[in-house]
Amino acid sequence: MSRESPSVTFDRVSEINGDAPTLIEGLPGHGLVAAITVDVITRQLSLEHHGNIVSEDFPPVTSFKDGRVRDLVRVYARDDPAVMTLQSDVALPGQAFKALSQCILDDLAQEFERAVFLAGAPAESEDQIGNVVGVGTTETIESQLRDAGIQPADGPGLIGGITGALVSKCHHADVPAAVLVVKANPYLPDPAAARSVIENALEPLVDFDIDTTELEEQADQIRQQMEQIAQHYRQMTEAQQQQESEEPPGVTMYQ
Repeated sequence: MSRESPSVTFDRVSEINGDAPTLIEGLPGHGLVAAITVDVITRQLSLEHHGNIVSEDFPPVTSFKDGRVRDLVRVYARDDPAVMTLQSDVALPGQAFKALSQCILDDLAQEFERAVFLAGAPAESEDQIGNVVGVGTTETIESQLRDAGIQPADGPGLIGGITGALVSKCHHADVPAAVLVVKANPYLPDPAAARSVIENALEPLVDFDIDTTELEEQADQIRQQMEQIAQHYRQMTEAQQQQESEEPPGVTMYQ
């Protein structure tokens, strides 16, 4: 029996000229750390709209900004610094990973040098918020994480959700990838965790400079702006938890 290929297209709207960039994933997850982080990076580095990822597997909703409709999942990029970001205006369900991974591997992997994924881990106390550890798919990536001062994640663990599925696809396709696991509020938008992952991990790893002042001074405003996405993510994860079996004992889950 043949398997149907996922329906997905990448609509490119601009070209990348120069060094291959680092792709930074910003899909909504625990604490919306990835979404908040990538939004700040995209704006402050003035990344250009590179293209849109369109698939029937994405939620059937319409996204807009300032009165103008736009695609749910978008890619931004710039030559200097060589950075590419992946953004989504809504939490994506697990079944969307096939379409998204196909687009990343078939259309984008030839353009970027490595991928950096961001995963939130539920913080058990205020002191833990912002703690960052790393996971790599290759020895080179592990070395780059160490050189950036990012400690490796201890013991066994699982990276769940669509982020974990994308990392697995990159690993099997020999696409160099790193995962930055940051402790964050598991359900409320967490600008403090986003600030930490930028300052303590992404800046030394990717070599750019971001002013994170707004993540502290405008924390309440950011939480309000992200609350709709956070609510959708909570509903989606609660539904998934009802369907999934228990995790293996002694294994930590991030997503």
